[in-house]
Amino acid sequence: MSQSSVFESLDSGSSESESAESESSESGPSDFGCSDSESRDSGARASATLGAPSAETHLDGAAVIGLGAVTAFGWTSADLRRGLATGTTTVREPVEFSTAGHRTALASEVSAGPEPSVALGDRVGWNRLSRADQFAVVAAREAWAASTVADWVDPCRVGVFFGGSTAAMAEAEGFFGQTLKNDGPRPRLRSLESQQLNGPGDAVARELGVSGPVVSMSSACASGALAIEAALEALRSGEVDVAVAGGSDSLCQMTYAGFNALRAVDPERSRPFRVERSGLNLGEGAGVLVLVRAESLKQNRDSVVAPMAWLRGAGGSCDAHHMTAPHPEGAGAAASMRAALRDGGLEPLAASFVNAHGTGTPHNDSAEAAAIADVFEDGLPVTSVKGAIGHLLGAAGAVEAVATVLALSDGAVQPTAETKGTRTEIQQTGTLEPGVDLVLGAPRVLPAGADRVGVSNSFAFGGANASLVFSTSPVCGPTL
Repeated sequence: MSQSSVFESLDSGSSESESAESESSESGPSDFGCSDSESRDSGARASATLGAPSAETHLDGAAVIGLGAVTAFGWTSADLRRGLATGTTTVREPVEFSTAGHRTALASEVSAGPEPSVALGDRVGWNRLSRADQFAVVAAREAWAASTVADWVDPCRVGVFFGGSTAAMAEAEGFFGQTLKNDGPRPRLRSLESQQLNGPGDAVARELGVSGPVVSMSSACASGALAIEAALEALRSGEVDVAVAGGSDSLCQMTYAGFNALRAVDPERSRPFRVERSGLNLGEGAGVLVLVRAESLKQNRDSVVAPMAWLRGAGGSCDAHHMTAPHPEGAGAAASMRAALRDGGLEPLAASFVNAHGTGTPHNDSAEAAAIADVFEDGLPVTSVKGAIGHLLGAAGAVEAVATVLALSDGAVQPTAETKGTRTEIQQTGTLEPGVDLVLGAPRVLPAGADRVGVSNSFAFGGANASLVFSTSPVCGPTL
């Protein structure tokens, strides 16, 4: 969508909302044991009542005006875009630590990064940052520069919302390992500076020089997506005008050993939604989006870049089922997707594709497949980036949100990495999870000339579920 047409849509939506009357309807029980209003209160909050939302609700999203990513494909979102389009994988034997004694010797590891003088400004010392901090800061700087918001925004009106689960755990492992050896110089205490989970978000705020709220989320593998949802709520409430939202995590021995102990990892490269799948591959990196309120976008139309996409809605749920296993019928996952669609004022048939959580574990993929079939009865193209870049844990939802925006912007859904067998062999042998229209081999082109909507899922231990809905237009249908 061109910049002029974006503002035409915004102006049209604003004039309609001034004259529209809000309508409400009684809420009946949902499929997941709570009423629509209860579901909204618990994870899919919105400023409008449920039922048929007014035109104002349709503009209650946020514009995505900057992207940044660090993955095993490289240290930019352009590297991620190119890599995902090829359908190849970055999973290989890691070099940062030994995998001896584990059932798997694979991970998706980020290679050596840019020189500190290139990666950073003057506010943050590169050597004082943990690996997760470095990923976060580089991704945030890329997104921030692309957004051009520094030209007009008040730094006090910019919030940072970040998810993660490991922070400086790798650095802590090195510190205590060296201390216990007691055969060399004592490690420096400053290597523990970023041990707290708020380390990456705080580092981003310092580097960008923004002084609005900094919110750090840690809810296992849903953390990055939940941080983006928190950013959307802050923008809707008027607490901030611009949000820097995302997540960052680095590989470390503790999580690697933990997932091996759970037998949740695949000794081979992971195969999301394949019937012979046997687990995930861990990864690392960061993803960042710069989000802006529609009102701020209109007020600064002469200096703002055209949005790449719109964050239309977000929703969450909890399986309340098991510490690590998902609800076997995908009930919580389905509730999360429905909540996100409702939050954006959209019917399920408005969706164009699903960027699935798609870990490659037997239980997750079968539960998610059931949930997708339940919500989208006519079927949708499905992809999972985890076969290409591994499972980034607390950063997964953020990087996959970036991938979803790239798919919408490019008009094509990235293929799931083919780690074993060609596309033809996979289709002919019937080795896909039943009912899943998995994108394989090459990007799947989305229909031209239509508003496109992508749903991005992130599901976590403890049954925490989060879904995000992105679109190419601030107002698109079919709506509720």
